[in-house]
Amino acid sequence: MTKTYEVLNVKCGGCANTLINGLKNEFGEVKVDLDVNPRKITLDIEDTQEESLKTKLRSLGYPLTTDELSGFDKAATTAKSFVSCAVGKFNEATKK
Repeated sequence: MTKTYEVLNVKCGGCANTLINGLKNEFGEVKVDLDVNPRKITLDIEDTQEESLKTKLRSLGYPLTTDELSGFDKAATTAKSFVSCAVGKFNEATKK
């Protein structure tokens, strides 16, 4: 089933590239909407995969807006998102 989720810490195309590449093996095609705030991702997902999606998004630094995170967890995901963004920009720039 196709679902859309609001995601935090997504700022640019580098972030979008990281999300697309980081989720594609487990979830297939992912669309990232950078024209709205908070940013949205759309993908085909089964209800049984939602916990796995939440965990993967947090590990990349892009939690769902509905995630209840402690102050430390918020800071950690923000820091991870900066690194993920840089990696996404680098990967896009060096793509052949």
